Amino acid sequence: MLGQKNPPVDRGQATAIIVFILGLGALLPWNFFVTASLYFKERLAVNVAVNMTLNMVVNGTHAGHTKDYNFDSWMAFLSMLPLLLFTLLNSFLYQWVRERVRVAFSMVAILLLFSLTAALVRVQMEPDTFFSITMATIWFINTFSAVLQGSLFGMVGLLPSRYSTLFMSGQGLAGIFAAVAMLISVLSNADGINAALGYFITPCVAMVAILACYTLLPHLEFARFYLNRDETDKQPIEKMPIKSRDKTVLKNSEDPKDPEAPVLQDYKLPEKHTHNQPRLSVFAVFKKIWVMAACITCIFGVTLAVFPVITVKVQTSYRGYTRWDKVFTCVCCFIMFNSMDLVGRSVPSLVQWPRKESRLFPVVVVSRVLFIPLLMMCNIPDSKLGTIFSHDFAFVVIMALFAFSNGYFASLCMAYAPQLVRSRDCETAGALMTFFLALGLSLGASISFLFGYLV
Repeated sequence: MLGQKNPPVDRGQATAIIVFILGLGALLPWNFFVTASLYFKERLAVNVAVNMTLNMVVNGTHAGHTKDYNFDSWMAFLSMLPLLLFTLLNSFLYQWVRERVRVAFSMVAILLLFSLTAALVRVQMEPDTFFSITMATIWFINTFSAVLQGSLFGMVGLLPSRYSTLFMSGQGLAGIFAAVAMLISVLSNADGINAALGYFITPCVAMVAILACYTLLPHLEFARFYLNRDETDKQPIEKMPIKSRDKTVLKNSEDPKDPEAPVLQDYKLPEKHTHNQPRLSVFAVFKKIWVMAACITCIFGVTLAVFPVITVKVQTSYRGYTRWDKVFTCVCCFIMFNSMDLVGRSVPSLVQWPRKESRLFPVVVVSRVLFIPLLMMCNIPDSKLGTIFSHDFAFVVIMALFAFSNGYFASLCMAYAPQLVRSRDCETAGALMTFFLALGLSLGASISFLFGYLV
């Protein structure tokens, strides 16, 4: 009965590296557009000023008020709405469209949209036209990003749980890339056009490399063993702790002292006739993972409620140092957040606390709401709430804990959810978790308008 081979070794950690890179690619579009906000607003302002000057010269009209496109609000709305809608649709889309088609098509589409954005850097056009094209690009790039994230989360859910942590870590690295790009642009002496062109060419090159990595993944023996679940389910193997695996598997395994021996700690024998059972419905899967779904919504809801709408308003207490004042927000807000978020996403590969069955887990997640008043009482000029934490060090410590907890608990949620269902339902669980992640982002972005008004 147990004549199947043992799981192969991830030689050279090739699968782990590719999963990490795919995580980076999943959040690359969002991060690069968010950090380019200043470029888009400056370009719209320049184009409006030029048009108003031309009207004065040609038509003899006088300059009125500069048109306010409310770029940040529209960008947030047109980013979160498609992300929310298409992560939900992706829960059903996977049943009709193969995962490889969804992922490859989404990556190519994102690459083309980034290329369009880079090409438009040197194209002069009416501000209304530029605004419309940019908003359409943001809508579509987040649409494909939603499909890409849901598909990749479902695929990674088929691998051992540590690969979900690696995937989340890769997403954290995408934020660091964007933050470092922002810092370079702030300190660079290059003109705005060349800086913007180089900025948008970077994700184009990155998406080509990420697509190449995804194409390579099915050719790796370790990845192929776990991803071909429809075939391997016929050979009764699934995930479970090592203490419960069958003695016959131990007898047929390699020497456990051999560092190259297969790791069987995520391996188990399934229930009888599991491979003959149909996949559960989306609602049935949700009933099994609803606690993790609620937690991931809360985590990102709290985070987006104050980041970046509140955190970017915090100013340094060392106002006399011009250079530090210039990079304070970039370093202490964006780079600090993304760096500690990445650390938080990586720690679950070493320590996982609380456990998924623990009632303490949702309690700790909800307690993150305390970061909202803490950040709102940092050094924000003319704040209606007053300032309690005026020193830069206090803000840095709060931001570090805020970001670390975001990455850590989000990574745990995404790793725990697939463990609560059968292997054949992991893709559905991953797609649902991505939807609730997007729901948290949308709720947080909506609430941020209220907190922004309060300060």
